[in-house]
Amino acid sequence: MSYHNKDVKESLKELNTTVNGLTTQEANKRLKQYGFNEIEEKNKINPIKIFISQFKSFVVLILVIAVAVSLLINEYLDAIVIFAILIINAILGFIQEYKAEKSIEALKKLAPQKARVIRDGKVTEIIARFIVPGDIILLESGDKIPADSRIIENIELATQEASLTGESTPVNKSIEKLKDNLQIADMKNMVFSSTDIIRGKAKALVIGTGNNTEIGKIAKLIDIVKEETPLQKQLGVLGKFLGILTIIITVIIFIIGVLLHEGTLGEIFITSIALAVAAIPEGLPAVVTISLALGVRRMIKRNALIRKLPSVETLGETNVICSDKTGTLTMNQMTVTKIYANDKIIDVTGSGYDTEGKFSEDPKKFSLLLKIGVLCNNALIGKKIIGDPTEASLLVSAAKARLSKEKLEKLFPRVNEIPFTSERKLMSTIHKIGSKNIIYTKGSPEKILKLCNKISINNKVYPLTTKRKNEILNINDKLASSALRVLGFAYRENSTKEKDLIFVGLQGMIDPPRKEVKDSIELCKKAGIKVIMITGDHKLTAVAIANQLGITGEVLTGDEIDRLNLDKVVDKVAIYARVNPNHKNKIIESLKKKKNIVAMTGDGVNDAPALKKADIGIAMGVNGTDVAKEASDMILVDDHFSSIVNAIEEGRGIYNNIRKFVNYLLSSNFGEILVILIASLLGWPLPLVAIQLLWINLITDGLPALALGVDPAGKNIMHEKPRKKDIPIIDNEMKFNIFFIGGLIGLATLFLFNKSLVNGLEYARTIAFTSLVVFEIFRLQMVRSRFNTGIFSNKYIVFAVLSSILLQLLVIYTPLSNLFDTVAINLIDWAYMIGAGIILYLIGISINSFRHRIFS
Repeated sequence: MSYHNKDVKESLKELNTTVNGLTTQEANKRLKQYGFNEIEEKNKINPIKIFISQFKSFVVLILVIAVAVSLLINEYLDAIVIFAILIINAILGFIQEYKAEKSIEALKKLAPQKARVIRDGKVTEIIARFIVPGDIILLESGDKIPADSRIIENIELATQEASLTGESTPVNKSIEKLKDNLQIADMKNMVFSSTDIIRGKAKALVIGTGNNTEIGKIAKLIDIVKEETPLQKQLGVLGKFLGILTIIITVIIFIIGVLLHEGTLGEIFITSIALAVAAIPEGLPAVVTISLALGVRRMIKRNALIRKLPSVETLGETNVICSDKTGTLTMNQMTVTKIYANDKIIDVTGSGYDTEGKFSEDPKKFSLLLKIGVLCNNALIGKKIIGDPTEASLLVSAAKARLSKEKLEKLFPRVNEIPFTSERKLMSTIHKIGSKNIIYTKGSPEKILKLCNKISINNKVYPLTTKRKNEILNINDKLASSALRVLGFAYRENSTKEKDLIFVGLQGMIDPPRKEVKDSIELCKKAGIKVIMITGDHKLTAVAIANQLGITGEVLTGDEIDRLNLDKVVDKVAIYARVNPNHKNKIIESLKKKKNIVAMTGDGVNDAPALKKADIGIAMGVNGTDVAKEASDMILVDDHFSSIVNAIEEGRGIYNNIRKFVNYLLSSNFGEILVILIASLLGWPLPLVAIQLLWINLITDGLPALALGVDPAGKNIMHEKPRKKDIPIIDNEMKFNIFFIGGLIGLATLFLFNKSLVNGLEYARTIAFTSLVVFEIFRLQMVRSRFNTGIFSNKYIVFAVLSSILLQLLVIYTPLSNLFDTVAINLIDWAYMIGAGIILYLIGISINSFRHRIFS
């Protein structure tokens, strides 16, 4: 139920309470009815379920069956090796997923611990979780609001709601009844759980607690959203395809064996299992997981912390970045950028709360303006800003002229204050100079000018004519049209009243864009990535910041989103203003319907549902809330937008590397399938036994494939358009590569196997076994050459190849040969294998080069 559109009396009646609060008895009754004032976590993390879920993929299930069958037929070594692979992969997946599921817990940290309420007609302090709807709470500057409430008494209350609404400026509150259908940011008579009070006092009626607060609704949204990334989906499809293919081929081989009487049923069954082992790349799940993890380590060095491994690949496909304005594109620090004094507009450099900056004119000429900004001010600057961000910006602008609040207050001690009110839109302070009083006033330029009859120009006082007032108002409009928040400043000596003041000038401030963002957005354009600004701020402010950053496109407000069919216009819009969390979800849903891969950046509580809903959520590490971080897939360690671009570059390179080793593994395994399938069809002895196939797939395939994961990215990778969402990881070019090159590997291996049968079956099997290892090393560089990668550009590849060769020599020329059914082979056969490998390499790169020229 809405309360902003009810007056105080109606609101109290609706909740059956009074300004004197609830009785303890009634409060206890309502506590049972509404529950504790805390965020409930519906889908709690269950470690056992997470671990079991690691065994649900189709490929893994088939391997589990292979373990069981291997045990039944006493192939214990095969069973141990396959089981070890399964457990390692499950542990890696479990660790990543368990860490990623803590979003709601962070929301609980935001909740205040204690609150002051009126119970039994008396003010008492209670633990915030015991607050119930109908309670009357007391609020003052510095408090964190414990529950959503309707203000019933107000003394100049102002709140900071940026973490909830995205609006960076303080919100002045009132008790007036408002119209229906307002956005959260416009509900001036409401205060919201977990936002902060920066000024004033109030008495408020609690209307929502726990999950029924605005922050509770966000928690529900976070809880609902959970989707697979594109890589997870594609690997799932690939796994099912390989599994079905394996079952079909295994059944075919078994039937052929039985029909042709190639041996006992047991022998034929073992042959079929061996083929199943060959068909499934056992190393693929582990290689994908570990390679992504290696990519994560590289990304940390570039200030991007990945929380969920598959998100690395998603980054490489991203073609839309939806960025929150406040704190992400901007600094979330109000900054004076323009001053009007002595009939001139003066530029002020610097940004945020950094006191380093310069003026385009000598600040001594307008020092009075800066002094008024310091003295008529309740903010404090230290290690942390205390007070209104707008007032803090005035202290910073004065500090750039080496004016210190501490020193000025000693010279001009304050004796009284006329506080700011939303009706007056003014604040004045009275100071003592010797035996005289002086009044300093700041506020809305229109209100200030009405109180002034004189103007100070170059330290001389002149009459303030109507013409000059209109000129100043035109200057104010000009500054305001650039989305600056403008304040006027005036004074009068020997007075304590706000009348017949002397106008001094204007200061215009804005939450400025981060320095590096404009260049990063330009690079995004070159990379085919659209940047969209989403903010709770006003339309004018959003457009001004977007223009400074080079974000171009149509503008839409939250109200317009509610009225329009967003799906029809979403492609044209680049700026969204006055939005709430539900709008952000709608925006992302519409973009995803258009088959975009969407990244959402943000730092506030209000961003958390969208961070979860997006294909990849990116939180700010320095200024981001715990909620945003826990809901995200990636955290920017330095809060720099440029780190997103670096992460996308890394993501694209890593995805290319995933494609390399999928190509490499599947073409190699296809060759192994052909070796067994054709040998069975021809009635030949089995060229490879199961343990040899496992060794090839895990060790000699796995090590080089893993090293592919750290191959360097191409030089122009950020000048290419993102991969389209619906293009599978195995496209037509890769399919050709897998079947053509895999076919050549299989045929070459069979040729050498058949040629060596004269030396005995064990010798021929050793030749087939070793041939596959040698051919797959040549195949490795064949795949890398497609991406213009040099042979020695990756030291890990060199190490992996040398390790594979050494390990192969160990299983041939040491006692390990007994486990692997191998015998020593002579030098001439090594020469045959290497020569065949070189021929395969030359054919492969020639075919690839020809196809690339024809079809590119």
